[in-house]
Amino acid sequence: MTDGITPTLAELVALRALAGGRRNARLGRHGISGQSLSPLRGRGMEYAESREYIAGDDARHIDWRVTARTGRAHSKVYQAERERLSLIVADTSPSLYFGTRVRFKSVQAARAGAIAAWAAARDGDRIAALRGSDREPPVTPAGGPRGALRVLDALTRWYSRPPADDAGLAVALDHAQRLLRPGSRLVVLADPHSIAGLPARRWPVLAQHHEVIVLLLTDPLELAPPAATLPFRSGGSRVELDLGDAHRRQRWTAEFTRPLEAALESLPARGIRVQTLSTDAASDAWLPLLGRARPMVA
Repeated sequence: MTDGITPTLAELVALRALAGGRRNARLGRHGISGQSLSPLRGRGMEYAESREYIAGDDARHIDWRVTARTGRAHSKVYQAERERLSLIVADTSPSLYFGTRVRFKSVQAARAGAIAAWAAARDGDRIAALRGSDREPPVTPAGGPRGALRVLDALTRWYSRPPADDAGLAVALDHAQRLLRPGSRLVVLADPHSIAGLPARRWPVLAQHHEVIVLLLTDPLELAPPAATLPFRSGGSRVELDLGDAHRRQRWTAEFTRPLEAALESLPARGIRVQTLSTDAASDAWLPLLGRARPMVA
């Protein structure tokens, strides 16, 4: 049993079964039996070198600079991408360490991140993770269960309590952009407030070359509070908030509901797959987003 307040490594390891999906093909006497995907993911987008043009080369890959310098036609050669990188970006905003139903938002974030890690291991990806910190380096990319367990260990630490050096989601995404390679998968675990604090222009840049999924962590109390006086604890003291008052309720809506609605409207318009994940929802409810066609950008 878990208390829903802090995630445990055992809890996150047990979520491996929820990743489900494709299994690795078995190796029979005459090679691989059954349906399987090639380890090659097609021509990578990372430039390797230029060589002289050979009849049949794609004209779109001609290296015009080298061609002009040497006087002979040259084509760009791209390195084949054998392993995709799946990167999990963990928002560690203090607002996540709260919950009223089943578990804290931070625990739900850890669980969703664990499922993303196990799904990446299932798909043969290299797995990495990071948070918004100027001191702690990212979890180094690695494949298989070893890579997943490294990420799970980090998620357990990050979501057990608010890190003292949290620098925000913007810093985390800056670090992510330096680590990502074209064709990567990016899963962002975030509070809607953190998304609201980011400029909209940074999302199309990420979506242009990567599969990007944003999971917005919410709690039922935030979105549908009762019209009653609720007790809260802030800074060690008890505070009572009368949500039956129309003005206070309007301010509550502006604080919690509008950032979520804005994210759900704006992110798909910028090519991002997005889903709300409540604290009382199944932690794998977002899995159908994996591999789905990217939203059309207006």
